[in-house]
Amino acid sequence: QVQLVESGGGSVQAGGSLRLPCAASGRTLTDFPVGWFRQAPGKERDFVAAITWNGDDTYHADSVKGRFTISRDNAKNTVSLQMNSLKPEDTGVYYCATPRRASSILLRTPFQYDYWGQGTQVTVSS
Repeated sequence: QVQLVESGGGSVQAGGSLRLPCAASGRTLTDFPVGWFRQAPGKERDFVAAITWNGDDTYHADSVKGRFTISRDNAKNTVSLQMNSLKPEDTGVYYCATPRRASSILLRTPFQYDYWGQGTQVTVSS
């Protein structure tokens, strides 16, 4: 069983930055892609960014492209989401996720992931 724990959330003003680490236990993240999603109140869980098992390929949603960066450190078994130039519409609960099976491709939809963290709240005020 894999446990994922997100941290680093908080309240910031528009234009600010946050870094969200996702730490894994129970299994190494090596060989597995990781994704970040977010969910605002009353809305569906939306894709934010994904990274391949070795970090060679990443993909970011259009809404965060150029502002957010996903990265990973397999030696530390962590994946991070660096968020710059935050906007009020970035507010929500942020989740990291990883699949049960190893994969070499990017995964961009929630149903492709099996293990999820509990989420960390990000609130951006104008």
